[in-house]
Amino acid sequence: MESGLKVLLVDAASSFYRVNRYRLGEFFGPVDLGLHLTGKYNSLNIGTGVLAGSIFPGSSRLIFTGFSPCWGGFFISSMGGAGLVFDDLGINMLAIVGRAAQPSVLYLNRKYGEEIEVEIASLDILRIWSEGRRGIYALMARVYDMYGERYERGPRILVTGPAAMATDMGGICSAPIVKGKLTPVDTWAGRGGLGTKLYRDHGIVAVIYGGTFIDEDFRDRRVADKWFVDKYHMKLSAKDLEATTKYRFDPKFQTGGTFGVNFATLGGRMFSFNYQSIYMSEDDRLKIHEKFVLNHYLRQFNEETIEPKNQKTCGEPCAALCKKMRGEYKKDYEPYQTMGPLSGIFDQRAAEKLAHHADMYGFDAISVGGVIAWLMEGLSKKVLKPEEVGVADVPAFSPSDFDVVSSSMHNAELGVALLDAIVEQRGILDLSAGAREFARALSQERGRQAIDAFIFSAFARRGWMVPNQYWTPGVLAPMPIMGKYYMYYGQEFFPPRELGRKCAERLKGELIMDNLGVCRFHRQWAEEMVPEIMASLYGLKERYLKNNHVTASRINSRNASIFWESERNIDLVLSFLERKRDVEGNKDRDLIRWIDLFHKDRREAAISFWYEMHKGIQESLREF
Repeated sequence: MESGLKVLLVDAASSFYRVNRYRLGEFFGPVDLGLHLTGKYNSLNIGTGVLAGSIFPGSSRLIFTGFSPCWGGFFISSMGGAGLVFDDLGINMLAIVGRAAQPSVLYLNRKYGEEIEVEIASLDILRIWSEGRRGIYALMARVYDMYGERYERGPRILVTGPAAMATDMGGICSAPIVKGKLTPVDTWAGRGGLGTKLYRDHGIVAVIYGGTFIDEDFRDRRVADKWFVDKYHMKLSAKDLEATTKYRFDPKFQTGGTFGVNFATLGGRMFSFNYQSIYMSEDDRLKIHEKFVLNHYLRQFNEETIEPKNQKTCGEPCAALCKKMRGEYKKDYEPYQTMGPLSGIFDQRAAEKLAHHADMYGFDAISVGGVIAWLMEGLSKKVLKPEEVGVADVPAFSPSDFDVVSSSMHNAELGVALLDAIVEQRGILDLSAGAREFARALSQERGRQAIDAFIFSAFARRGWMVPNQYWTPGVLAPMPIMGKYYMYYGQEFFPPRELGRKCAERLKGELIMDNLGVCRFHRQWAEEMVPEIMASLYGLKERYLKNNHVTASRINSRNASIFWESERNIDLVLSFLERKRDVEGNKDRDLIRWIDLFHKDRREAAISFWYEMHKGIQESLREF
């Protein structure tokens, strides 16, 4: 197989381009090569792993890297399936440098063995974003109308939305094109705000790509089956079917997907009403989960999506069928959690209304959901006035007297109004420098309660990230990249230094897959087998593993994590520890000791806990 990496470097300012080549072994994929190019050019890098187009399921993920305007450091985001069409360009990566003078579309096409066609054309983006279905949907349709006929096979389109212009948390969206039509199965590289980088730093609002180039991909199923039988006593397809049970349908819970399995099992660990649930009793949390989620929110999902088997793939052949649909609405756990229970919404129609509006604007759904929940609590507690944030009402933000349908819709409509206000920068809602900066300014004017209700990880001077939606200290660890699963998010208690080590190991485990563009939904085999595949195909297993450790350490060398600025971050950690003791009956000595330390001197214990995690991370991610 071919053993080099080809990078198409495009200058958005001039449309000039060239192809750079890198030896496999010097670099291995879109993460380590993206880290190198980011440092050299401040580029936005979009690429696939060397297994893209192969028979391995989940191997055609599209990986985005660059300096994140939201996080403030190097970031990695990824998009399902979009790498399969990218592979038709016959390159491994696109690196965009420079900035177009006007918002523009980048066109890439390659016909068989010919040179790649590169064009950059300006767009009247404000008009396009305001027409038809609006936002990203209007832009995808417009770009496809402009260029679709030039492709012999269906292309793929990456787009940004108005969120990239108004905030630092604009994502990048794409949808498979099937039989000449855009499908509603949108896929996202949302975390990190790299859509904002694409727009602000490079002036590009859309990229359309595709081609008919034929390269050498690994397609020998008999050889792959032998590898898997030797390792798992199962053929590749059987092992992958077993590994992706949760994302397809789990008979243990009679549901499927991240939405179904997580909401079925969270119980008292579910966040609601902007994390105010962590202050409730376990009985009250369980009542919310049973009444509003099990008996309504999840039941709707099972009846409308799981039972009729309304599920799709991200655009590549895959047994997971992880895209759980109801018409044009795609249901994933974290967006439907932050713009669901976290925002006081427990009804599918209401959550669809808010989540789809956020998608239309092109937001990172998890981050904007966390911001909406925080703003709603501010409105409910009169820290904010409706008129100063461009809305006309306050939310129903307590489980008392909460009607699961009408109160949820009320909150969703208020959330939609807040999204409009953020994009239009109504009143005081200017999030162009980020929600953390806005929260700081608000707290200086109105007291610490303003920022203390906002749970986020802080990085460097302005960087911030709404955490993944799991009640565990790992989601607030001082890791070099947060908001993804580059940390330990399991429910076990570990002393903080050990937790830091586990977070570091999780980073290295995830990088094994991301640097070859393999979807983490296949991690039950991919994390173990990817190095073996590199050994069999290229003879580079040990070098790949060493490179993986070095790449993790170099990412961590830029780690500028900041101690928690919000008091509710501390509350989340302490309440997790207390719940372990009081609800789950954990009597671990270290657990009890840390709870006692928090009760004795809350601030000192929090700093110690944070720094102990930091120690574990640093000692695990040293280059030598």
